[in-house]
Amino acid sequence: MAAGVTAPRRRRISARDGLRLSALDWEGPHGATPLLCLAGIARSSLDFRRIGARYAGQRRVVALDYAGHGESARAETPRRYAPQLAIQDVLDAMAALGLHRVALLGTSFGGILGMALGTLRPGVLAGLALNDTGPRLASPGLDTIRELIGRDPAFASLDDAIGFLRARLPPLGFAEADWPDLAERTYARGEDGRWHPRWDIRIAEVLPKPGDAAPDLWPFFRAIPAIPLLLVRGEASAVLAADTVQAMQAARPDMAVCALPGIGHSPPLLDAASLAAIDAWLARIP
Repeated sequence: MAAGVTAPRRRRISARDGLRLSALDWEGPHGATPLLCLAGIARSSLDFRRIGARYAGQRRVVALDYAGHGESARAETPRRYAPQLAIQDVLDAMAALGLHRVALLGTSFGGILGMALGTLRPGVLAGLALNDTGPRLASPGLDTIRELIGRDPAFASLDDAIGFLRARLPPLGFAEADWPDLAERTYARGEDGRWHPRWDIRIAEVLPKPGDAAPDLWPFFRAIPAIPLLLVRGEASAVLAADTVQAMQAARPDMAVCALPGIGHSPPLLDAASLAAIDAWLARIP
């Protein structure tokens, strides 16, 4: 974190139905467009701690926990986790936190929500960065994600959690020292002493079922306004195929692309190439 930049505040806000939402909020100058960070389907605001520390002081950075994720409240029914309600939660959080227009960085599911906002409220987006997501998602990759997030392994130790992640995750470029931090961002120690997911595993119930066709998100992508657009893609991604990326580039020739050789879904945005691409994207957004 840059000298003089304070640690983020943990903000507590309410969605319109009263469900408690949470976010990390790094301070920045009022004249700069804030950066809003949206995580993957089973991830949380903790994934953006390094992003927040990198840009805090240059612009305000906010990372949201969706309902049922991280420090946000769990819902009574998994139907509350439907994507259309998550979009409304993002808008509710933006209103409560005074985020009227943002540069949005969305990983996987977070990028889908960003594309949807470009259709529903195009005026709120000053820029959009998609991390390994797009208008067509490969079904085998979605099946793997569903199986992973729909269970609670209740690990006896953090080492067990690290071993599980090593065996199950695609290549993501993590250094040896990164694995404990990743495990602690993925699982939290419960009152029973075991390590449990930082998300409500019922979230898996709102994902497409095995054999279902992946949703067609091309109308959302085509409706993204003429704003700075970035795609970060792992070239070994099982979710975002190369032909989809080519079609995205054909539809939006102005879209910058950062391709990461050998990296799967979804890039952790810790490497020099990803950060340089995000730097260049944000440089286009006052």
